[in-house]
Amino acid sequence: MEKQKLVVFTGAGVSADSGIATFRDADGLWANYRIEDVCTPEALASNRARVIEFYNKRRRELLETKPNAGHYALAGLEDCFDVKIVTQNIDDLHERAGSSHVTHLHGELRKLRSSRNEDIIFPIEGWEQKLDDMAPDGSPARPFVVFFGEAVPRFDDAVRIASEADIMIVAGTSLAVYPAASLVRYVPASTPIYLVDPGNPDIAGIRHLCEHIRMRSAEGLPILAEKLRKLYE
Repeated sequence: MEKQKLVVFTGAGVSADSGIATFRDADGLWANYRIEDVCTPEALASNRARVIEFYNKRRRELLETKPNAGHYALAGLEDCFDVKIVTQNIDDLHERAGSSHVTHLHGELRKLRSSRNEDIIFPIEGWEQKLDDMAPDGSPARPFVVFFGEAVPRFDDAVRIASEADIMIVAGTSLAVYPAASLVRYVPASTPIYLVDPGNPDIAGIRHLCEHIRMRSAEGLPILAEKLRKLYE
């Protein structure tokens, strides 16, 4: 019997439960940094050292971090469902927990890319990008991160994945960052959507909200995973 297609859309709240600082909370990263200084193409051009240092710190933090129960719950659902994860997060915690199909909308922290060609992407060993690191095409390497003001190159892939969903989980996102947040609008109208978040995400684009589990991801996703196993076994 063919497995049902379960699409999971995750945001910063899923990684926050592993101790990774979010950007939007009052004590988050943007409390200490201005977006304009570390997360725009202009910032990279005007102060390359500061931008690279910022992402080196994020990478070092990530290497000291482990997946949480929410990540493992999603990976475990692959035995029952055809699971595809679309994430706004740039960490690799989904992969480290065992998830096989992860689409990163906003880049990947443990990779670098060419400054000249966005399709030239390569891994970085350890946490430190050196100022003079070069891409294979000879251009200066830069973090493989979609900066504010840049296009989201994998959004079309994510739309295709969402459009084929039999079930959708939305976890740890405020549904406030676009175009990523619009992904919920591309699932078939009859697709049940389960929301896991302790706050009040913008649910205006969700047509078939089955349940809102008002818990942090590390708590709510294991509960929801068990419920889905029973509902769809």
